[in-house]
Amino acid sequence: MKNMVLIRIDDRLIHGQVVTQWIKDTNGNRILIIDDELVNNRMMQRILKAAAPPGIKVEVMTVDDAVTELKKDAAPGENIVILVKYPEVLERMLDAGISMKKIVLGGMGLTADRKKFNKNVAASEEEVACMKRIVSKGVTMEFQLVPAERAVNVEKLF
Repeated sequence: MKNMVLIRIDDRLIHGQVVTQWIKDTNGNRILIIDDELVNNRMMQRILKAAAPPGIKVEVMTVDDAVTELKKDAAPGENIVILVKYPEVLERMLDAGISMKKIVLGGMGLTADRKKFNKNVAASEEEVACMKRIVSKGVTMEFQLVPAERAVNVEKLF
């Protein structure tokens, strides 16, 4: 299985905190954005790739393609940062056999069907239920905006 150094839920995907802090903290050198809709949006893909630090490979894949890719043998020195917008994506990956030890919850913006869950995180009832299911499968989920910030176990927020 590929070497995943960070698995993060953050609807902003690539932004300042990811570029300036998470990539350095994890020694990430490849970003894999997993999003079934974004895979068809070439303009947004170009924007995201331009936002990444120089030398960092950025790819956008469907959940199914990502599962296939992540099940391959790790390449020497490859450190993959996984970015998704929604917890459901990670639950689908878990159900497909991708092993995860820890998920970092970053920002999830307020929408019509979401209410405030924690600072910088709004979640719908289904998203909270999904996070609970993920945790029940033995995965640690922590809210943490930046690596220097103290992580908060999401179970304490349910």
